[in-house]
Amino acid sequence: MKVFVTGAAGQLGHDVMEELVSRGHQAVGSDLDAAAIQDRLDGASYRSLDITDEEKVMALIKEIQPDAVIHCAAWTAVDAAEDEENQDKVRRINVDGTAYVAAACKAVDAKMLYLSTDYVFNGEGSLPWQADCRDFAPLNVYGRSKLEGEVRVTSALSRYFIVRIAWVFGKNGANFVKTMLRVGKGRDFVTVVDDQIGTPTYTPDLSRLLVDMIETDRYGFYHATNSEDTYISWADFTEEIYRQAAYSTRVKKVSTEEYGLSKARRPRNSRLDKSKLADKGFAPLPDWKDALARFLTDYLQDKHESEG
Repeated sequence: MKVFVTGAAGQLGHDVMEELVSRGHQAVGSDLDAAAIQDRLDGASYRSLDITDEEKVMALIKEIQPDAVIHCAAWTAVDAAEDEENQDKVRRINVDGTAYVAAACKAVDAKMLYLSTDYVFNGEGSLPWQADCRDFAPLNVYGRSKLEGEVRVTSALSRYFIVRIAWVFGKNGANFVKTMLRVGKGRDFVTVVDDQIGTPTYTPDLSRLLVDMIETDRYGFYHATNSEDTYISWADFTEEIYRQAAYSTRVKKVSTEEYGLSKARRPRNSRLDKSKLADKGFAPLPDWKDALARFLTDYLQDKHESEG
């Protein structure tokens, strides 16, 4: 199968490319500057692409003629999206860019997988959000843009997967785990919110699932994070990070209001129900503590080697 991946230089896109190559698929990755992508994979090819350029998106996908497109490219800086000077760019990337990719998929009859987010919901209550729930009420610019992206995909195509994820971390790029390791090193305590509840998503595990999906025709909406039915707070997550990394740093648990540093409103309830995965024959992602252990083993070893 020939698979085209947008955002191949990103945290998730990199791991999706690795998973495709490991399975023998013909993987073509794109990013704004493909020549600058580090860790280019043997067996994969890379093309430069600005997804906000409608003509270039259509031309490149028509040239490649993929069987499937995994659309990882997105604006994901949630707080920066609130800045007025960024809002047009956020929309061009997350809404218009997604629409252009969907239109090109239709033109070449390719299936499309779009990565979305728990931020399409309002985060109220304590019940997990179901994959086919339509009670959308995003709280911030980023969430609204990703929801509009969902609409563009479903309006253009019948062969699509929309996969909502949350709290993503992986070896490539910035993420919460790396930040907590950095800010907690040598400190007595860090302050972390304890009333935003969800579960993390480890990019290698997610990549396996995404490639499983595009190898099928079991289209529709899905939720995917690590762990089937365990939900935690950001503070709980931080405590486990420090426990596994053998830090003595304590975690001071506070409410969202007490923390008060975010420009964008965050959902308190980011619980995503993943049961549809098993219902449709897909293997759920492993437990989040196991995923964190695997991440720390690789990341801390690489960091130790790079520091010499």
